[in-house]
Amino acid sequence: MKTLLNPADKEEILHRLNTIQPASQRRWGSMSAHNMICHLNDGFRLYMGERPAKPISVPAPRALIKWFALWSLFQWPHGFKTAPELDQQGGGTPPVEFAADMRELRALTERFTRKPRDFDWKPHPHFGEMSEREWNRLAYLHADHHLRQFGA
Repeated sequence: MKTLLNPADKEEILHRLNTIQPASQRRWGSMSAHNMICHLNDGFRLYMGERPAKPISVPAPRALIKWFALWSLFQWPHGFKTAPELDQQGGGTPPVEFAADMRELRALTERFTRKPRDFDWKPHPHFGEMSEREWNRLAYLHADHHLRQFGA
């Protein structure tokens, strides 16, 4: 299973980012390519405890939802509602300049995967407490989901 703990999987994500341009067209959803880059930036800030998000009510035990989202073989559904703090059409960080926001995404990805870590894990709004292995799996899946959204 792919994870940012694996250097080859991280390089795959970074390579796929190279194909995203401001004019890249989405296959689903309502974000622009630039909004998606800022959304992934906010995701990494959340993972590293720099962008707090309130817990979100979930319809089943968090452990079950977390396992299904991280380890099942199903691709994530389109249209899943994100935390308001990560919603680029709500409380997320607004796009500024595409190249700068893309550089920031690369820097956040590198920082997230650097050893030793210079941050502490915080609970995820949907999944609650997570291990390093789970955070790295989530980071891969989240980036993969949105890169597929834009055909990358």
